[in-house]
Amino acid sequence: MLKSIADAIAVSDYKLAAQLLKPLLQQEPNNLWARFYAGRVYEGRGKHVQAEQIYRQLLPKTSQPQLLSQLRKGLARLEAIAAEQREQALEQARAIPGGDRLGVLILEPVPNEQKTAIAREFSQIVQLDPYTARLQLPSRGWRLYRTGRLGELNYFRQAFQAVNVPSFCYPLEAIEAIDVYEIEYFQTLEPEITVRCFNHSGQAGALAFHWTDIGQRIIGRLPVFESVVVVDARHKLQRKTQTQDFISICDLHLPNRRCILRLCERHYQFKQGVSLSPPQSTDPGETVSQNWERLMTFLDRHLPSVPKHTEFDTFADSALDFQEVLSRLKSRVHLERREESLWDNAFQLYSGLTYYRHQTALPI
Repeated sequence: MLKSIADAIAVSDYKLAAQLLKPLLQQEPNNLWARFYAGRVYEGRGKHVQAEQIYRQLLPKTSQPQLLSQLRKGLARLEAIAAEQREQALEQARAIPGGDRLGVLILEPVPNEQKTAIAREFSQIVQLDPYTARLQLPSRGWRLYRTGRLGELNYFRQAFQAVNVPSFCYPLEAIEAIDVYEIEYFQTLEPEITVRCFNHSGQAGALAFHWTDIGQRIIGRLPVFESVVVVDARHKLQRKTQTQDFISICDLHLPNRRCILRLCERHYQFKQGVSLSPPQSTDPGETVSQNWERLMTFLDRHLPSVPKHTEFDTFADSALDFQEVLSRLKSRVHLERREESLWDNAFQLYSGLTYYRHQTALPI
């Protein structure tokens, strides 16, 4: 019987092989060769998932050299087919108009209780073992997972979403297209809000808007680094870079105006413009951080229902691994630093991604 089944499979007569297998599996459900041939029938009919499941189930159950060899060859064939299909799909994705633009692919949080199950399918897409793949899935905040051509990233986004991994991708040029104005101070609040601000070229001007124009707030902190000399374990002097301070920054998104208004505690002129509530202190010992807290409280009072995003640090942990891409993005953060820092670029990317992610009209 097994020889007749093998002969039918050899000439691709999977219908006959299935007919012969049915009574045999009913009589001998634990016959490993019969189950292997059932996998071959699935493989021949293009049902590769079912075939792979059978091959992998049988591998640890047999020590027969011939059967082990056939199982491994079957898995190798399926892997080769999957690789070819994947490459064809990628080529089609790259050929889509606009697919050659440089972009970023972001993973969104996956609930911990779902990670193990999701990681099994995710691992097949990213070609990692399930344990390593599970570590790639964020529990909170966004993870910058991949950069490259937008068509290719879109292929992965669709594949991820098919296995319940939330993700999105955007072209870098869309981030660059957003106008960013840094606020010096709030000039008036009525009948509309007017701010004194300057653009990326340093040109000063005024911009008027209403509180209802603000769609969301992005809050983060940027580290300031300093080169210091320390004594190492061998009592030798060593120069190293340390975090000296953090600079608070806050973006206000005005999607209808296609712009971002940026507040920075180093640049905001607390002694000019409208008084914050509670009134600004005249205490000469008042610190910048205290004034900044008043400014944030002022915004909380006027924007009680506007979404506030505060997970920049989580995003930056992954984004800083992609230095080449970050360096292509203009930061629009005008901090006086001894050396440029990609933390500024990472914040610009995070704010820009958030700007688009929560709109209905997307730039892709």
